Amino acid sequence: MIIETAHLVLRPITRDDAAALVDLDSDPAVMRYVSGGRPTPRTMIEDWVIPRAIAEMSTRRGVGMFAAMDRHRGGFLGWFSLRAPRHSSRAELELTYRLRREAWGYGLATEGSRALVQVAFDRLATDRLFAGTMAVNAPSRRVMEKSGMRLAALHQADDTAIDGYERGEVEYEILRSQWETADFPWARLARAAAHLSA
Repeated sequence: MIIETAHLVLRPITRDDAAALVDLDSDPAVMRYVSGGRPTPRTMIEDWVIPRAIAEMSTRRGVGMFAAMDRHRGGFLGWFSLRAPRHSSRAELELTYRLRREAWGYGLATEGSRALVQVAFDRLATDRLFAGTMAVNAPSRRVMEKSGMRLAALHQADDTAIDGYERGEVEYEILRSQWETADFPWARLARAAAHLSA
């Protein structure tokens, strides 16, 4: 599945994306609220992250990790994903995303997230979509809110290396009943403009 939005092309991650993923995760600012700034080892990306993404996408079309490419200039901007929680029997998916620092502040995280919210509810049998971040990560929380999610839970954070761990983690969600009954003006416009292909 390839998803096109106004500024992005989201396409499945491949093994050829390893260098771009390593570079992304080597930026301490990008990893600040993920690992306390520590980079993800190349071996983890090559031996676990990419194989898992490929396996998820091959098992269920639309679930997995998408490389976010600049629609107009080309180039890797980051990634978005829909992941099925491993220990859940519910029809739910987790939305996650990570963008290069140069792509921050242009609304791209919201644009990509909204596209996957639509895929989750319009194309997949999803009853609940959720996303989480550190409570102090205000920009990421705004993305979740602009994507139609509501604050659902606060969890204790265990990684003391992450800034603001003492404030905990937040979890946002959107339920199918909310998607079907609430008004999402951006969704109507995006449905008309978005292009999805197999």
